[in-house]
Parts: sequence; structure tokens; C-alpha cells
Amino acid sequence: MVKTHTYEITLKNCAFFAHHGVYEEENKLGQRFFVDATLKVEPRGALEEDRIEGTVHYGTAFAVIERVVTGQRRYLIEALALDIAQELCKEFSEILHTRVTVRKPNAPVPGVLDHVEVTVCHPE
Repeated sequence: MVKTHTYEITLKNCAFFAHHGVYEEENKLGQRFFVDATLKVEPRGALEEDRIEGTVHYGTAFAVIERVVTGQRRYLIEALALDIAQELCKEFSEILHTRVTVRKPNAPVPGVLDHVEVTVCHPE
């Protein structure tokens, strides 16, 4: 029996232009969103055997994130983060757990701040 290990992949600061938010101006103008995704992976022997099958291809993971972020508009970045996490788990059966953070630098907040961010873990 092959002993399996888990590992994590982190995609950090993935940047996309999209139209999420509650206000109509956010939908009309759009803005940049930044995503971090940490994926806990069970590679089922792939690490020990040095093979790509059974792992998570991070180029494909990036494409999944991009498709979700640039796709359907969401009012909440919390919902966006959850959708990203769920789609990553659907795409890769090897993912045991995801932690997705979405940052919105131009949140309509009456004050000065770098960004607003939310983090969703899936599954709980």
C-alpha cells in the first residue's frame, strides 16, 4: 500500500477585473478583485511516484478562479469566495479543503483603507 501525504497549493494575489457589488455603479464601472486560494490536496500517491495524475494543476485552478470571478455578477464578495471554493472542489476530486480570500480594494466605504477582504473555507 502506498503511503499518501497531503500538501497545500496557494495561488496568491490572482487579479481580475469584474463587476461585483451591491451598487449599480459597481456593476457599471467594474473594478479589480484579488483572490488567494489555498487548496489542501490528497494526491493519492502522486508525490511518491512523481506523476501529475492525481495532483491539482495550478494553471487549471487559476482558470477556474478566473472563470468564476469574471462570470456571473454577485452582490457579495462572500458569495463570490464560496462559489470559487465550490468550483475548485468540483474540478478536482483531490482537494480536501479550500480556503479562498477575495479582496476588493475599491469598496464603497466612507473612509481610507487598503481593501476589504473576506475568507471562506469549504467544506467546513
